[in-house]
Amino acid sequence: MAPRIQLERAAWSWADTVKPEDVTEEHIEKAYRIRVPACKRVVCRRNCKGNPNCLVGIGEQGWLGEIDENSFHNIDDPNSEKRDKNKFVGLTNLGATCYVNTFLQVWFHNLELRETLYLCQNSRAEEHNMESDYEPQSICEHLQYLFALLQNSNRRYIDPSGLVKALGLDTGQQQDAQEFSKLFLSLLEDTLSKQKNPNLQNVIQQQFCGQSAYVTVCNQCGRSSLLPSRFYELELSIQGHKQLTECITEFLKEEKLEGDNRYFCENCHSKQNATRHIKLQTLPRTLNLQLMRFVFDRQTGHKKKLNSFISFPEVLDMGPFLEEKDEKCVYELNAVLIHRGISAYSGHYIAHVRDGRTKEWYKFNDEEIEKMEGKKLQLGIDDDIAEAKSQTRKPKCSKGYHCSRNAYMLVYKQQTEGDSNEKITEEVPAFLQKLVDRDNRKFEEWCIEMADMRKQSVDKGKAKHEEVKELYKLLPAEDGQPFEFVPLEWLKKWLDDSKNIIILRRSGKSWW
Repeated sequence: MAPRIQLERAAWSWADTVKPEDVTEEHIEKAYRIRVPACKRVVCRRNCKGNPNCLVGIGEQGWLGEIDENSFHNIDDPNSEKRDKNKFVGLTNLGATCYVNTFLQVWFHNLELRETLYLCQNSRAEEHNMESDYEPQSICEHLQYLFALLQNSNRRYIDPSGLVKALGLDTGQQQDAQEFSKLFLSLLEDTLSKQKNPNLQNVIQQQFCGQSAYVTVCNQCGRSSLLPSRFYELELSIQGHKQLTECITEFLKEEKLEGDNRYFCENCHSKQNATRHIKLQTLPRTLNLQLMRFVFDRQTGHKKKLNSFISFPEVLDMGPFLEEKDEKCVYELNAVLIHRGISAYSGHYIAHVRDGRTKEWYKFNDEEIEKMEGKKLQLGIDDDIAEAKSQTRKPKCSKGYHCSRNAYMLVYKQQTEGDSNEKITEEVPAFLQKLVDRDNRKFEEWCIEMADMRKQSVDKGKAKHEEVKELYKLLPAEDGQPFEFVPLEWLKKWLDDSKNIIILRRSGKSWW
């Protein structure tokens, strides 16, 4: 027979021999086991169902010892939202906008571009009434304000939703990052071309635009035709290659035009076999190299990602690839954009960016920013997790080189005599700084409000803590004291509820 049933029978054993009119208070106390000694917490480890005086294992453990005050609230420390001194500001991921955040950080650290945006005329911001929130409208206005916040905000990270909304991007769907880069620069170029200041109208072309030409040579007559073109980035195939220079060489290699693909020669007045190649004529100050990791798979009819390792140098000499071979054109690596994941349709984007002033490297991962040690680029093992089926080992890189299976865009900055950034003053204009100061004040007010709410919750929690401890000392009622019954489940709920403080002692009566 189960112990509980045995206790139940023993408690009511007198009922078989005692007449109803002879039932006394002692019989009732025995039936309901009121005088059974209370269990001790150390000896008893769980609530005894057969003992109404057992108040162990009902949730009291969390209240009788010392309690971490953080358990009294669910409000994060507002100080953790504040920007640390000499640290950069992160960007909130709005769902699937990490690819946008990486480009914004790369462009923000282009000091020349930042200075240019600050010089753009913005009458709306200059005349803004400081009593209301500033809401940018044009792309240029959004970037101005966003860059000013990234530079002087007191927040650890800021929300780029205004710009994302203005661009018409779907925050829940990851877009083609490489396509976004091209479209955004084109949009920015169009916006700046409408500025009244002539020095601003061609900044995008001067900064990012290079000149090339498609050169076609007829095999029959030897006539050469030139089709000029301009580019904002070089799209490099990485399939079958291990070195960046191999990718550039293939980009420029000669292509044969034969069969159905023959070239119509104006000199021969007929279609002829020919050769065609791309000739680089001039290169921009900022050279964007797109590594074409996302390619169309003819077998599946979908895009796929190439997870092969590519080695690239910290210093890139583009002189051998130019039309004028003797021209010196040396670039320094300034940013590496990374795509984590094996699929072309999902994954996560981060950026490694070199600070234009200190030359130190940082990893930008949405809200989180990590400074690299020793002013050196460190892609890290986590950035090369591809989870691919192939167990290809990471190749050893020579000094001054880096290897990655996830890098999809490299940003190189042209070397110049002296520091080209010395003449740049990217100071936030007064009209924008006023808006930043207003946002900083609002943020400080929010921090104070959150800290106050946090303190109030802690104070209430501590009061409840003391209340429970004092009450528990009084339970259960001692012999001779008046008492009343309360459901055990009710008492458990009260102990579990950290918000309501209920007084269980009234008019000298103990409730249990």
